[in-house]
Amino acid sequence: MDFSTTEDQDALRELARQILESEASHERLKEVEAGDERIDRALWQALAKANLVGVPFDEAYGGLGLGLEELCIVLEEIGRAVAPVPARETMVHAGLAIAEFGSNEQRQKLLPGVVAGDTLLTAALVETADTGVTATADGDGFTLSGTLAMVPHAHVADRMLVPASTGAGIGLFLVSPSAGGVAVETAEVVDQSLHATVRLDGTRVGGDDQLGQPDQGDAMLAWIRERALLAQCAVQVGVASRALEMAASYTTERRQFDRPVGSFQAVHTRAGDAFVDLQCMRLAYWRALHVVAHGEPSADALAVAKYWCGEAGARITYAAQHLHGGTGVDTDYPLHRYYLWATHGTMSLGGPQAQLAALGERIAAR
Repeated sequence: MDFSTTEDQDALRELARQILESEASHERLKEVEAGDERIDRALWQALAKANLVGVPFDEAYGGLGLGLEELCIVLEEIGRAVAPVPARETMVHAGLAIAEFGSNEQRQKLLPGVVAGDTLLTAALVETADTGVTATADGDGFTLSGTLAMVPHAHVADRMLVPASTGAGIGLFLVSPSAGGVAVETAEVVDQSLHATVRLDGTRVGGDDQLGQPDQGDAMLAWIRERALLAQCAVQVGVASRALEMAASYTTERRQFDRPVGSFQAVHTRAGDAFVDLQCMRLAYWRALHVVAHGEPSADALAVAKYWCGEAGARITYAAQHLHGGTGVDTDYPLHRYYLWATHGTMSLGGPQAQLAALGERIAAR
């Protein structure tokens, strides 16, 4: 495996970092956190204008037609900036699914708006056949009823990708949050973003709102979850790497007894452990990225990556706060966001212990 990046990929990273560092300032993030939507639409438009939102989408829809490696570079930089934008939800959870499984009409209807930054998407990702929602055939469409928990950014989404039990398996449906029978109730989660409980009460969708073939639902949902896990790992690597950079800078500049505190054995030992953790995160994440991008069996590699990105990501951001002393927990200082993002990312889509349990079951079954 060659984990080195190309000149074009380096240029892509540099462009994303330049925009995010310019737009996602500490003061701007505080404004977004005090707002009702908890997303930065201006930053999202800036990323779209640079065609960074269009990285994974075909040129026919205005995108760049690049691969998972390039998409993950953008996501790493978003994590590094703790940027409050619906990147994973719009680009990965729903956007990639529409690009892969959607009809020509669905792709033409939604993807140009996604690339332009005008259309926001989200998805309710579930792990079992009991999706919480049932789909009942109704003429040329379906009627959806049930409750979905913890749907990110549902309050601002133009479409939600909803898995529903059809009686013959799982169907995936594109639902408008403003459709009849849809109720969205938001709550703040640990990273200060808004997730929603979505209640569907006889919500009517047309046959052209179903994604893919009726017998593909389970396979499509597994495909989406693989990429969602990978995207979460990419963001987590960005979060942890920037938190450690901030700790290194602070302990170099902060002086006690006429010496940088970073020269004290306890400090540089703690920082060294965090650095080793970060390299383990990256290696596990790069391995998972490689196998997913090359279409190889990826369940084990993704479980290992999600475990490391959860456990080590939490340790690194906690260590960064500890090395900052009281400054690390001051909400007027930007570091606290990295700990909150890492904590949320650790549990999102299954925490470390859930990943180990699933990995162990697969190994035991062989």
